[in-house]
Amino acid sequence: MRISELLVAKKLISTEAVEQAIARQKLEGGPLADSLLALDLISMFDLDAALREAPSSPASIAETGLSDTSLLRLLVKTIYSLRLESVAELRDTLKLSAPVINTLLKEASNQKLLEQYMSGTSTVSTEPLYRLTHIGKDFADEAMEQNRYVGSAPVPLDAYQKQVFNQAIGKEFVTPEKVDDAFSNLVISEKFLRRLGPALNSGRSMLLYGPPGNGKSTVAEKIGEIYESVIFVPYAIEVGGEIITVFDPSIHISIDMEAPRSGLTDVRREEIDRRWVPCRRPLVITGGELTLEMLDLRFNEIAKFYEAPMHMKAQGGVFIVDDFGRQLVRPEELLNRWIIPLERRVDFLKLHTGKQFEIPFDQLTIFSTNLQPDDLMDPAFLRRIPYKIEMNGPSEAEFSEILTLVSKAKGVPVDTDKVAAVINTLKGANGFQELACYQANFIVDQVLSSCRYERSEPNFDPAIVANAVANIFAKSAIASE
Repeated sequence: MRISELLVAKKLISTEAVEQAIARQKLEGGPLADSLLALDLISMFDLDAALREAPSSPASIAETGLSDTSLLRLLVKTIYSLRLESVAELRDTLKLSAPVINTLLKEASNQKLLEQYMSGTSTVSTEPLYRLTHIGKDFADEAMEQNRYVGSAPVPLDAYQKQVFNQAIGKEFVTPEKVDDAFSNLVISEKFLRRLGPALNSGRSMLLYGPPGNGKSTVAEKIGEIYESVIFVPYAIEVGGEIITVFDPSIHISIDMEAPRSGLTDVRREEIDRRWVPCRRPLVITGGELTLEMLDLRFNEIAKFYEAPMHMKAQGGVFIVDDFGRQLVRPEELLNRWIIPLERRVDFLKLHTGKQFEIPFDQLTIFSTNLQPDDLMDPAFLRRIPYKIEMNGPSEAEFSEILTLVSKAKGVPVDTDKVAAVINTLKGANGFQELACYQANFIVDQVLSSCRYERSEPNFDPAIVANAVANIFAKSAIASE
């Protein structure tokens, strides 16, 4: 990925700005950065900040942070497993620069692991191809015994730690405008948003609690949409000679390459280190299925490499523990596992060899629960969650607005009197305790189903509304005696 594409993805410049800069570059020459700055399309501050965040492409084996031996093994395994032959194919798969690939190919040839050959009968010079020798195949078999990982070259642990720190979620500035925009299609009180904003800016943990059906899960997911920064996620990292895969396409959303490409010199460096995938900040949601094992490295006994745990994949993003207190693991066990990470912002993982290592714990962790916080955690742990925000049921005015919006969206005619009648029916129902946000959508869906059954136009007939409300609450056994 080129830096110009990153600048577009970060919304620092537009594709039109890149085209303007390219047009000037054709006339004036020089780096694209000079044209962007000369045309006042980007500030020096924003340009330098973007370049500092992006990992630069290594031009040598030493700059990869990996040993010659581990890279040579990966190269030979990749050729052996994927039947790759050309420098271009190896670059695309290993995500390394041409100088690094050529150095590795030269070393492999010197050790008689590879032989070079030309394909086709054309007299025109073509790119050389490579294939394994018998020695090379034996070398590949031995490398496979260590682990069967093939693909992008990993990044070293220290580079991973540094990059996570550089792109920490707490460094992204969340404005009131961003928060208002994210929740513009929900009925949310201004008081709630004022409490939420500082929590988002901090990047620290948060507890959303209150009675069920009032949008805690929806709010938590909306939070994940507020952050706009581009972060870099490695395909894999290397720790003590072991491989841990991190990039997960089911979680990490790679940014689109929106900026136009050209054959001209790009901004200050040709490309970003392709071992890292530029992504939006991740959003990871887990519920009752969460176990302690999901927070540890997962070792594949056959492939002999690891998969990162869920919270490691959430680095730089939002990690939501929904329905907290209803997991297979007891709440106190989960909380004890995270006492240090939440307080010190670091976590410790262990390889099957017994080696323990430290990783950053950089994510906005949100615990969402319908249960009472005092029943889930002791005061010591509550203290470690700096933001505790209660979400109660809506007021009558807020419920009226929600019901009106839902009704109009689903094609059910509504007016002030009908809304008031629905609220009165709810409040008179057996089992009613307080208004809840979910009740509006529930009632409208029930009205539509009843009208469809009766082959009538959608309407808030009192009998239909009464049946809908009766389906919300189970009749109290005590009241029926």
